[in-house]
Amino acid sequence: MSESGQGSPITTSGDLLSGADKAAAVRTMFDRIAPRYDLVNRLMTFRLDVGWRRRTVSALDLPAGSTVLDLATGTGDLCNDLQSAGHRPIGLDYSPGMLEVRTTRAPVVLGDALATPFPAGAVDGATCGFALRNFVDLVLFFGELGRVVRPGGRVALLDACRPEGRLARAGHGVYFGWLVPRIGALLSDRDAYRYLPRSLGYLPEPPEMLAALERAGFSQVDRRLLTKGAAQLITATRDEGGAVASHSR
Repeated sequence: MSESGQGSPITTSGDLLSGADKAAAVRTMFDRIAPRYDLVNRLMTFRLDVGWRRRTVSALDLPAGSTVLDLATGTGDLCNDLQSAGHRPIGLDYSPGMLEVRTTRAPVVLGDALATPFPAGAVDGATCGFALRNFVDLVLFFGELGRVVRPGGRVALLDACRPEGRLARAGHGVYFGWLVPRIGALLSDRDAYRYLPRSLGYLPEPPEMLAALERAGFSQVDRRLLTKGAAQLITATRDEGGAVASHSR
């Protein structure tokens, strides 16, 4: 999730929210949908999200025993997969509701992914699952990744995306934009699952997003499409000997 605050539920009317309004609304929304978040994810992705997360952990390409910060950890799915791979995960999320229903035994911290409480270079790697769209400022988020990940460390960032082919995009639009909100309304919260498909509009174009990650001190930046473009996985390596990205608190 992202910054602090309380706010009204995100709706699909009007323009997408930004700044403090977005931060407050996103936090409130995730607190509200936390109890059934995992169930709805499994159903609406046909459990594909399980494989996507495991691929994210594998793409880190870090040795066993690495300390990995999982940002916007939610209920801790990625933390569990990191532990299964032999890593030492630490979860961070700004939604108390999500952390209250977590399924992981890994240590977790309530905090903001744009200003984590960890020292510079404190972790060997970082992951983030399905949250890039929800941060108020991706440039600040990438800067924080560059600050907290040690030189030579790795990041793996998983999120949804729109398929590139015309037919695939049309089918994705019908499913993600029409059916998913109905699944969400039936099992959880209508407004939240109307917002989530629209939240793809927050993501910059891929070249712009990858360039921002490079400017934050990363190289070997790569983007892979998963399941014909239903999801995307971005990986990168923190530059060796590079200056720690500046970050204002």
